[in-house]
Amino acid sequence: MRERDGTPPGHLDERTAVLMLHGRSVPVLAGFDLDFKSYSWADALAKVGYDVFMMDLQGSGLSPRPKMDDPRNVNPAQQNLLKPRPPGFTPGPPNYPFQLTNSNSDRDELNTVVEWIIRERGVKKVAFIGWSAAAFTMGPYAVKNPGKVSSLFLLAPIFPPEGTSNAPDPLPQPGFPTFLSTKDGTWNGWSNEVHCEGQREAEMRDKVWNAIMKSDPVGSTWGPEGEGRNRIRNFVRWGWNKTTAAQGGVLGSSVPVLIVYGEHDRQVNTSSEDPEFNFSVPALYNAIAGDHKLMVKLDCAGHSLVWEMQHKNVHNLSKHWLKHLKVDGKTQGIFDMNTNGDISPAP
Repeated sequence: MRERDGTPPGHLDERTAVLMLHGRSVPVLAGFDLDFKSYSWADALAKVGYDVFMMDLQGSGLSPRPKMDDPRNVNPAQQNLLKPRPPGFTPGPPNYPFQLTNSNSDRDELNTVVEWIIRERGVKKVAFIGWSAAAFTMGPYAVKNPGKVSSLFLLAPIFPPEGTSNAPDPLPQPGFPTFLSTKDGTWNGWSNEVHCEGQREAEMRDKVWNAIMKSDPVGSTWGPEGEGRNRIRNFVRWGWNKTTAAQGGVLGSSVPVLIVYGEHDRQVNTSSEDPEFNFSVPALYNAIAGDHKLMVKLDCAGHSLVWEMQHKNVHNLSKHWLKHLKVDGKTQGIFDMNTNGDISPAP
C-alpha cells in the first residue's frame, strides 16, 4: 500500500481518506500514481487535501505473489511467451494447478486495509475509487459494510448483471495462478479503443509499461531483455450482479455511487452469451436501488482513460464528487462529458 497524505497541517480531525484499487491487469501504482506529467490521479487528489491510499491485492504489483514466481505456473497456452526461457524452466503443466485468489480473499484483504485506515488515521469511513475489475471487490464490500464506506466512485466498472452469486465448489478452483501480457499486446489492445485525434500520447507506450515493470521485479526479468512480461493473477470471482448490487438498498443510499466510463470502452459493455462475461455499465446503474446514483460517459475515451486525454477531467470529476457527492448539482442522473470537461444530461 502507498499513501499520499494531503491532509493540511492543523486539520487532522477533518481528514478525508480515499482508497484506490486496481483492476485485473494493471498494478495500482502504474494505474493511479504514474510519475509522468499530470497523470498521477493520487497526486491530484492529495494536492487538494485528501489522504490517498493505494493498495495492490495479493498477486498484483508490489504485494506478495505466491506461486507466481514459478514460470511453470503460467497459463500453459502462454508459456511460449517466455523466450528466452527463464533459468531452469521447461514448459509443461503448472506445478500449482489452481487459480490463485478469489472474491472472499480479495474482500478480506480490502477489509484489512479499510480497518487499518480507520484505526490509524482516525476516520469514520473511507471513500472508495476503483477501476475496472475493482468493482468485483469494492461493490460487494460496500453493500456488506456501509458503515465503513462513505462513497463509491467506479471507473469503467466490470459488471455482469446475470453473473453468479455463489462461490464455486471446490475452492481453490482448478487452473493456474498466472496470466502474461506483453508490451505490444497491451499497447495494441488499447489501440482498438482509440478513435479521436490526440486521445493518447505516443510516449505513454513506454511510460505505462515501464511503470508496470517497476511493480514486477520478477516479470520484468522474463521475456526479451529490457522488455519483460506483465504477470497477471488468475482469480475466481462471484457475488457481483444485479441482485447483489441492489441488496439492502445500500448502494445509492447510505453509499452514494458515481459511475464513469469512456464512450469507446469495449471491455465494459459486451454481448457475450456467457452471463459471466456479458458486461454492462448501464445495467449497473439500473440495478442500484437507491436514488443517490450518477453515471457519466466520457467522450473520446476508452478503458484505459487514466492514461488518455480525458484523465484531467476524471481527476476534476472525482475532486468534485468527493467534496459534494454531486454531478452538475444533481444527485441522480445520466450525463455526458466532452473533452473540455463540460457536462450535459445524456440524450
